[in-house]
Order: sequence, then structure tokens, then C-alpha cells
Amino acid sequence: MATTTSPHHRSAGAMAAASGLTIFAAVMLFISGVLDLFRGIMGIAENEVFLNTPNYVFKFDLTSWGWIHLAFGAVAVVVSLGLFTAATWARVLAIGIAALLIVINFLTIPYYPVWSITLIALYGATIWALCVVRRDTLNE
Repeated sequence: MATTTSPHHRSAGAMAAASGLTIFAAVMLFISGVLDLFRGIMGIAENEVFLNTPNYVFKFDLTSWGWIHLAFGAVAVVVSLGLFTAATWARVLAIGIAALLIVINFLTIPYYPVWSITLIALYGATIWALCVVRRDTLNE
């Protein structure tokens, strides 16, 4: 008695979950990027918005932090638009930019702690959503 192997078909539920998590990550990255854009605009326009911490190791001018957040927030928004098409390049860049923005937001905790921790959580959720989806479920 010979056994034959049949091609493994992905269930509709697995593909729906994969696309659902990718859309979740795209929306989270878009929202987080827009929040970083606003944070950058606030830092550039008005230095008094942020708390000034004189004894902080990673001390930058607050306008510099504003430009950093503005630039990376804009990149995050553009990459999130690529995630809506489930492009592989967008998944890789999204994980990289989210990880980098977690570090940037960690460095700005003394200046605006609640917002920094909120954005760290949003970027962490984005990375989680992009990493738990298997790559082969996205291509079908």
C-alpha cells in the first residue's frame, strides 16, 4: 500500500489571520508614525512643550529631537502604506524602523515620558504582529 502526499493547502483561517495581523501592523505603524510626526512638529516649533532634564546622559537640543522624530515618523508612515500591499520589503523595513523608533523613544523618555512609553508599546505591537505571521501565508 503506497501513500501519496498531497499538496498542503492553507486554510482560509490561516490566510485571514495573516492578512489581519499585517493590516493591524500597518495601522499601528501608521498611527505611531503620525504621532511621531506631531511630536517632531511640536519639538521643532516650540521647545517649551517638552520637559527639560539637565542631567540626562543622551542630551540633545530639543529641536534636534524634533527633527529626528519628524524624519523617522515620515518614514514610518510611508512604510506603513507599503504594508497595506503586504510587500516583503515593507515588512522588513517596518520591523527595522519600528525597532529603531523604540530606541529613539526610549532615549526621549526623560523629555516626555508618557508619550514615549505609549509609542514604545505601539511599535512593540507592530513588531509582534509582523513577526508572528509566517511568510508563506502571505504569498498565497
